[in-house]
Amino acid sequence: MRIAETPITAIRGGSHRATGDGVHLVARHYRRGVRLDTHMHREAQLVYAARGTMQVTTPKGRWLVPPDRAVWVPARLEHSIDVLADIDLRTLYFDLAWLSREARSASLDAEFVVRVSRLLQEAILALFDGRNNPGRTELLVRLAVLELHHAEDATTFIPLPQEPRCRRAADIVLRDPTAAHEIETLARQVGTSARTLSRLFSSETQLSFKSWCQRARIATAIEQLSMEANVSVKQLAADLGYASVPAFSHAFRQVTGKTPTEFAEAK
Repeated sequence: MRIAETPITAIRGGSHRATGDGVHLVARHYRRGVRLDTHMHREAQLVYAARGTMQVTTPKGRWLVPPDRAVWVPARLEHSIDVLADIDLRTLYFDLAWLSREARSASLDAEFVVRVSRLLQEAILALFDGRNNPGRTELLVRLAVLELHHAEDATTFIPLPQEPRCRRAADIVLRDPTAAHEIETLARQVGTSARTLSRLFSSETQLSFKSWCQRARIATAIEQLSMEANVSVKQLAADLGYASVPAFSHAFRQVTGKTPTEFAEAK
């Protein structure tokens, strides 16, 4: 684990601006393939990619974060970021003293991904438009935090089980999400029964084994559509084991709010 001991004001690279009352605004660009290894910050942060797609991993699981999502990371929470497509990051860092002065919901004590409303998007982008009016900045920051009180959107989240047998089974699936994994076969591989493994997936991830595997397949689709140009949706649907393109598009839309084609065009 790597903990940043330098103060936030010493951040290098990108554009950095402090509001003076405990909020820091940092703009950075990262190329596809960059990995920000596991680390933590003394500040809480709201991470938004104005362009591109990233994967954020915490002990709880993995989130695929396309441009219409933002991720909230509490202070001192270990996390890593994998850049799946070139991203323009817009990050708001919040000192704990600033957060303690604000009326906020308990939801900000844990990590989550939120669907970015048009209002939240415009508030974040406006904070980085070069205008340094303190009053305007304060209002925009408060508006962004208020928008976070909306219900979290975990549809791009892949929960990672902690029970050893269930975690080994999950890792097998994640190494090749496109394969047709049967729970009976997985159970034998990890040394338990299919009934026990099914129960473990439900209790550890709050998803059935089938639903968890589908979410892992859609995450793979998001990765491929983010990383590659001119992906054949028909071939991708076949590779992921869907009987038809409409079935794949329906499952993809349930998670992302877009069809695969719409997602690829917007990336």
